[in-house]
Amino acid sequence: MADPIAEDFDPPQKPKRNKFAIACSLLACTPSILLGYDIGVMSGANLSIQDDLKINDVQIQILTGTLNIYSVIGSALAGRTSDWIGRRYTAVLSGAIFFVGAILMGFAPGYAFLMFGRFVAGIGVGYGLMISPVYTAEIAPTLSRGFLTSFPEVFVNIGILLGYVSNYAFSKLPAPLYWRFMLGIGALPAIILAIGVLAVPESPRWLVMQGRLGDAKRVLDKTSASKEEAQLTLDDIKEAAGIAKELDDDVVPVSEKSHGEGIWKDLILHPTPAVRHILIAALGIHFFEQASGIDSVVLYSPRIFEKAGIKSYDHKLLATVAVGFVKTIAILVATFFLDRFGRRRLLLSSVAGMIFSLACLGAGLTIIDHHRGTVPWAIALCITMVLLNVAFFSIGLGPITWVYSSEIFPLKLRAQGVSMGVAVNRITSGVISMTFLSLYKAITFGGAFFLYAGIAALSWVFFYMLLPETKGRTLEETEVLFGKYHRLEKANAMLRESKQGDGDENKSQVN
Repeated sequence: MADPIAEDFDPPQKPKRNKFAIACSLLACTPSILLGYDIGVMSGANLSIQDDLKINDVQIQILTGTLNIYSVIGSALAGRTSDWIGRRYTAVLSGAIFFVGAILMGFAPGYAFLMFGRFVAGIGVGYGLMISPVYTAEIAPTLSRGFLTSFPEVFVNIGILLGYVSNYAFSKLPAPLYWRFMLGIGALPAIILAIGVLAVPESPRWLVMQGRLGDAKRVLDKTSASKEEAQLTLDDIKEAAGIAKELDDDVVPVSEKSHGEGIWKDLILHPTPAVRHILIAALGIHFFEQASGIDSVVLYSPRIFEKAGIKSYDHKLLATVAVGFVKTIAILVATFFLDRFGRRRLLLSSVAGMIFSLACLGAGLTIIDHHRGTVPWAIALCITMVLLNVAFFSIGLGPITWVYSSEIFPLKLRAQGVSMGVAVNRITSGVISMTFLSLYKAITFGGAFFLYAGIAALSWVFFYMLLPETKGRTLEETEVLFGKYHRLEKANAMLRESKQGDGDENKSQVN
């Protein structure tokens, strides 16, 4: 054995982020801008649409929220589509469908045609919401996965901010032209993004499921820190896909399940305890992300600010720009914390902050409701709590929902599992956004946010009991963490023992 040298005692260097993997993740996540832009634009455009088309509050609620319901169709189709044609072409399809929907909305002569345009756009959004986190999770190196997989939520927030800024910038246009221009212009980024995604390689994990080991190895060589890491990752993926380790040809035969057959049986009908736990965790985090009321805050922020005492239309739009700005800054901060502090710690801290801000917002709006005159300190409290709420959401629950749900499913179940999570997310979002106006009229503005605070408190307990930490685990390791439910320490101990066993085996092979 060689004598140690001075360099052997140096602390290990922090691994560098792979620039190629970052570039691929950025391009693949750009379809998420389209959803964010629609949310941001609709927060201001719905007032103009209501005036121009002479529709009531119920119709505007339905118009605003149905895109989320329609996106369920897209996310459901995207799981099977991505297993069939690949992750990359599914992302391209997302942009193409949204392009058609945006054109239809921009030229809509009336309410029914506008609803049809939102139906088409919603399907495109559903495809994008499902495929972006799946692709980034599958192409990202383990130590950067939280950073890269949070990109879809980053781009949603950038889209929201762009929508808010556009609302203010074009607010002087005549109402019939204003909302049509704002919705129709979404076609331009949609087609640019769809073309841009063609520049990224296919997911190496999808390539392995198709038996294309040579192509997968070439992608992993580009996205991994070293050739050795690429080979180790390829071996793990082959094992997860049920391909024998000794098979090293460029193209190898694969089982039918690798093409998507039999997945629903393993996922829903006869899941293992670990898969059942994973499904509960994934669907639960998607449900609570939306049920805690973030869409009500973002979509209806002009009405919240009006209730708080801001009467000027321009001032309300400027206040929503501040919401978008704070939300975007917070999500950018979160991307750097996910791999440093872990998912679980950030998630619990984020939800605790949301509970506080929602309760204070409810209290502030209730105080304003019970006073005839202006209450300056209560107005300031409401504005501050809206900004705090979106900040706490964006630094934890917002990005972690997509990071976590895309990394916990086993390889063969990932596309369909994530599509189920997106479906729950969009249905819940649609229900929240389509009922908020009716809800606050029934139980007051303050009562609505007290309700959201209660739901957020329930989510904190759910996350604490059922969601283990996944930071630093490979996608192939995470399944071991599940199936123990609240006994999370036991799951981590088992994984440590498994890793120790592998290390001892490797040492014995070297000796």
